[in-house]
Amino acid sequence: MRKTLLPLLPLLALLWTANSFPHNAPAVPAAIDLDELAEAFGWDFTGTQIRTEKITDDFFVLFGAGGNIGVSIGKDGVFIVDDQFPQLTPKIHAAIGELGGEGVDFAVNTHWHFDHAEGNKVLGAEGTWLVAQQNSRQMMQQDNIVNLVSVAYDQQAYPQSALPDITFADAMQFHLNGQTIDLMHFGPAHTTGDTAVYFHESNVLHMGDVFNNAGYPFIDAGNGGTLEGLIHFCEQALKAINADTVVIPGHGPVTNYQALADYVTMLTTVRDRMLVLIHKGASLDAVFAARPTADFDGKMGDNVRFINRAYMSLTHKIVD
Repeated sequence: MRKTLLPLLPLLALLWTANSFPHNAPAVPAAIDLDELAEAFGWDFTGTQIRTEKITDDFFVLFGAGGNIGVSIGKDGVFIVDDQFPQLTPKIHAAIGELGGEGVDFAVNTHWHFDHAEGNKVLGAEGTWLVAQQNSRQMMQQDNIVNLVSVAYDQQAYPQSALPDITFADAMQFHLNGQTIDLMHFGPAHTTGDTAVYFHESNVLHMGDVFNNAGYPFIDAGNGGTLEGLIHFCEQALKAINADTVVIPGHGPVTNYQALADYVTMLTTVRDRMLVLIHKGASLDAVFAARPTADFDGKMGDNVRFINRAYMSLTHKIVD
């Protein structure tokens, strides 16, 4: 019997360690609706203006409230990546119209979160073909609590018309507007259903919220997102592009390959520091006290949500 168990001892030790990490996360805040969330984050849908940035003659980025929108316009129609909020859809339509487009033929959701996909509720009913990774469609079919640490959003199941019509597992490809468009999924990261979208001819990559260029990323640890997965997803995306690729983050300014590579370095550095603490039995408060993000805070800003969700994903002790 002893001989039989010996090969299993390292695995048993790993399992024991992974399930014995401290866990003292704050309680999940009471869930609120979209109007309350907009007030909490200072979103003014009435006053929000859609700003346009030209990347190439037929590719643009729209900025409003919520996730950045990539827009390809050409002879085959209008192909967008993410669609923000239904309250902003008329303004988004107007901005696309000013660029020479008419309506939206295809809309890819980089993931299922409200600030990137709620526009589905209007676009789907208008006849837009909605596209997402299969896990995102599954999440859109059910009610979900998104724990944002300071607040929690009660994202309700989408109506049938707002659900993606087309889904994929790991990869799919479009050929539209003279573009070869790759949709890529590299496993759980920001969520379990993230999609990176690469427009080959324009050499533009849209990363959704796997890459945040406006501060530290949010990891939806309560719904399967992980810091390890975030790093892996970004590393794989870098392999698919080149040094000249324009990179669109989920939030923040349009940037480049090097910025995404630097982001991976930051995530990896923080991950490694946190794992040292966690393997020593550090609580969440102890990890905060150790300041694992100190040399990045000046650039990235508030670290509270990031450390909280990263700790929860690394300890595998999710209570959300």
